Amino acid sequence: MVASDIIGLLFVYGYVAILLLISEKVLRRYPSFSRKFLHIMVGNILFILPLFTSRDVITFLAAAPFIVLTFLISPHSPIKLKNRVSNSGHGMGLVYYAISWTVLAYIFFGQPWIVAVGIAAMSYGDGVASLVGGKIGKHKYNVCGDEKSYEGSIAMFLVLMVMLSVVLLYYSMPLNIMVVAAVAFTATVFEGITPKGLDNLTACFSAVGVYLLLGVI
Repeated sequence: MVASDIIGLLFVYGYVAILLLISEKVLRRYPSFSRKFLHIMVGNILFILPLFTSRDVITFLAAAPFIVLTFLISPHSPIKLKNRVSNSGHGMGLVYYAISWTVLAYIFFGQPWIVAVGIAAMSYGDGVASLVGGKIGKHKYNVCGDEKSYEGSIAMFLVLMVMLSVVLLYYSMPLNIMVVAAVAFTATVFEGITPKGLDNLTACFSAVGVYLLLGVI
């Protein structure tokens, strides 16, 4: 482990600790909004990825531990910890989030922009869809047992158009608006049809899959 890996770990854990503090203390009276705030803001980890020089460090020290940590604060944990963030909404959502990040970090370590595409889809995209849908979503639809809104889906698509562009520019990758639109649309569709927090898996991996299929690596 070199110095940049250590700095990366400090940034990841320090940043998440700050977000949890804000979610649990500052936003404690608004558990639903607090969960969505955490969901969206954790996505900024994608800007920390370039600090890591070791696949094992980013996978097994930066990402994988959050699978265990988020499970322990979920309603399914054998240790009953009081946590407003995870107990609101789909309790396993943050666990799936951590699983997605871990898998991507291991497979695409040498191509961090691909990891970032997946993180952006499930953090900014899915998070904004839930936030907007909960606030102004009046036109509902239900495909597979989980109610979503057209307003939330439209917001997700638009936000992803912006954030995916930011991701590609940040990593100095070619920016093709048609590719970005295809990735954003696919992630939005999968988020809309996937129930019970599993959209943190489907939105993420579908976005990465389309990005790869379009031959941009």
